[in-house]
Amino acid sequence: MRLDSHTLGVVEDGVALVNAAVPGERRGRRYPPAADNAELHERLDEMVSTAYGYHVEPEDAAELARAAGQLRQVFGAVADNDMDAAAAQVNALITEYGARPTLIRHGSRPWHLHFHAADAALVPGIAAACAVGLAYVLGSEHADRIGVCSADNCDRVYLDTSRNGTKRFCSTACQNRAKTAAFRARRASS
Repeated sequence: MRLDSHTLGVVEDGVALVNAAVPGERRGRRYPPAADNAELHERLDEMVSTAYGYHVEPEDAAELARAAGQLRQVFGAVADNDMDAAAAQVNALITEYGARPTLIRHGSRPWHLHFHAADAALVPGIAAACAVGLAYVLGSEHADRIGVCSADNCDRVYLDTSRNGTKRFCSTACQNRAKTAAFRARRASS
């Protein structure tokens, strides 16, 4: 899969954001285990500070989680082979969060492309970047490289960066669970 490093990074950040903020199941267990505002803020602050070097204010956590839910719809539509719905959702996100390409330079570092205005607030900046990153993926031959985990009792999302493009699980743990379950089912039926 060939994406420039910045685009790949924002798509990976989108995956991390969705998996951190959107309730559901992960590896056969309910996720998030406790979805109160303090835990949500802590989880999102850790993810954003690691990825972007910024801290999430408590009042921004709910809005960032809402953006994650909107991004999750794109992954779900692709998993359902509904590329029209995925594209419509990405376009809606680009519009809502005011995405626009802007060359930005930090100090003496070289100019690089951001997908939001330099003065964008944290939530619109992250959401716009993730939406445009997903738009790049959907508008390429790699549109099938994003998806939802195929393991039973897991709905985490992933980006397949493998050479052969055959990833179906969010993690090795889910892949191993699915293989073990299939093995046991074959063994029980024989």
